[in-house]
Amino acid sequence: MRRILAPLTSRATYLGWTCLILGGALAMPYVMVGTVLAELLRLRETTAYTLVSMDPAVLAGALPLIALTGLFLPVRALELTAARGLLGVRIDSPPDRPARTWAERRRTAAWFTLHLGIGAVLAGATLALVPFAIWLSLLPLLGDRGAFLGFTVTAGWSGAWGPAAALVTLALLVYAAAGAGALLARLAPALLGPAPADRLAALEERARLLATRNRLARELHDSVGHALSVVTIQAGAAGRVLGRDPEAARTALTAIEESARAALEDLDHVLGLLREEESGDRAPARTLADLPELVRSTGAAAEITGDLSALPALVSREAYRIVQEALTNALRHGSGPARLAAAVHDDRLELEVRNRVRQRPERAGRRGVAGMRERVTLLG
Repeated sequence: MRRILAPLTSRATYLGWTCLILGGALAMPYVMVGTVLAELLRLRETTAYTLVSMDPAVLAGALPLIALTGLFLPVRALELTAARGLLGVRIDSPPDRPARTWAERRRTAAWFTLHLGIGAVLAGATLALVPFAIWLSLLPLLGDRGAFLGFTVTAGWSGAWGPAAALVTLALLVYAAAGAGALLARLAPALLGPAPADRLAALEERARLLATRNRLARELHDSVGHALSVVTIQAGAAGRVLGRDPEAARTALTAIEESARAALEDLDHVLGLLREEESGDRAPARTLADLPELVRSTGAAAEITGDLSALPALVSREAYRIVQEALTNALRHGSGPARLAAAVHDDRLELEVRNRVRQRPERAGRRGVAGMRERVTLLG
């Protein structure tokens, strides 16, 4: 019972009713034009000329004019605001285009025609049935003096059924408004929102952005994690040899400076992209050509075979990050200097980073290894 009576007390019902009345008001000029055309063309017989008529034939004749308006005039923004504010529908904004497509125009015209057509019918019913209900409620007091009902109803008990009939009439009107509002609310996202192709394009763009952000997060993890590891190791080494070997301490401090500067550059690039300050996909462009600087900052020994500069740019960039993460793990979880071997054999790149394992290795993180695995998988 509560569910049946809910439309009578629901705020959404009356907001939807308001939206429909607005549609009926917008339909009035078209109905006026339809009435004039019907009179001029003598499409219907009348005994009196009326400027506005709710004749179904006239309303049906006005619908093509409404559809043409929705097809060619920019009414979508108005209808979108009304649907969101009065129908309470969540509608995604359509993509910005220099010109509307015909598919978008047709969907807008269909919505505009439905809104104004159903709104005109409901507005006419409201204007007719509300006074009728008031008249019914007064039957016990006044009776049917004009004999509108076709039979005699006098004041008193013969008209006692009038108030009950008035309540039923108003209830039916409210349920009709609730049903019409629910119908429009169901159709609004499909007709006013983005088309399926636009939704698919938006999902693809969102997936691309998420993939870019995930890649940038990996870049930032690799770069900053590597820099912090180098700083920690080299600072400890500099502290141990500062008194007896100033030159070695100076080398360690230089490696700290270079690693920190490189990390700051990478951080600046990544933050610029995340804040969308730059156009396009401009990730940190470190490649295997930067290996000497990377090796020098970690104190590793490098053995390179083949021409690394001949590698594709994408492979070179991702391979640099793999080497960087591997050297970081070697510094964190290994013992002694690391040895890097990089070799190019025809269409195959081989990378190897090796050092001694600690007696009691620290618990290793998982993000770096997972990032290396993802890079290798994506490169095939």
